[in-house]
Amino acid sequence: MSPHNVTKFVLLGLTQNPHLQKILFIVLPIFLFTVLAKLLMVITISLSPTLSAPMYFFLNHLSFLDASLISVTTPKFIIYLLYQRTTISWGACLTQLFMEVTILTVMAYDHYVAICKPLHYTAIMQQGLCQLQVVVVWTAGILRATVQVLFTMDLTFCGPNLIDHFMCDFFSLLELACSDTYSLGMVVAANTGGMCLLIFSMLLISYIVILISLKFHDSEGRRKALSTCGAHFTVVVMSFVSCIFTYTRPVAVYPADKWVAVFFAILTPMFNPIIYTVRNIEVKNAIRSLLKRGVI
Repeated sequence: MSPHNVTKFVLLGLTQNPHLQKILFIVLPIFLFTVLAKLLMVITISLSPTLSAPMYFFLNHLSFLDASLISVTTPKFIIYLLYQRTTISWGACLTQLFMEVTILTVMAYDHYVAICKPLHYTAIMQQGLCQLQVVVVWTAGILRATVQVLFTMDLTFCGPNLIDHFMCDFFSLLELACSDTYSLGMVVAANTGGMCLLIFSMLLISYIVILISLKFHDSEGRRKALSTCGAHFTVVVMSFVSCIFTYTRPVAVYPADKWVAVFFAILTPMFNPIIYTVRNIEVKNAIRSLLKRGVI
């Protein structure tokens, strides 16, 4: 099946400290809460006529993406906490390398049009354009990740198979490889780290433009705009800062990488539904309406 002598890896988890391991069992309720919250968001947006705006269309895709991310990484982490050690196959390891956050860019564009070009918002953000943006984002993300994974498949693993992490990580795999990994490490740093840095810079510029345009709005308009953009920008910072920290540097593995991975692989998907719903009256009203109708 594979030229690799090593076809399974052992994940050593987040920490060997037994006291910290007991505390980390909080990951189980976090995982359940996140998956149920994402499911609730998808059902609410899909069944509520009041949530037909493009923002909610994109939020639906973000919810699905977050649920997929946490479902790929967290179960192995929970198994480790229960049994102190867990193995992962080479194929499953490659699956965990698919992580994508570019859906946030089209959400930022939606906010930009809504605030800076409100009179033309309906004409610009038509359903066809929104669907096209999502298709482009998903296609670009999958192609980028596929190229990276294909490079990784050429690696040879003939020695230790212990990954000092709770999930598969590019740099952790490169450390274990017997073959030369310098070129691939540069590809990973440029592809993942460079992409995160570029998109984050573009998002920052878009929000600067939005903030400048707010001076032409009344106080109520500014309040609504800041509330909506504040939620999105919080998610952007949480998602991209950890990615930039991990991949925009020379190829190396540091102890802090595991804790940063906890942040973007487990905590960020949990916070997203909270951030987007706690201050969103339309979403809360839609959930109440579905509860009254017995749909949820």
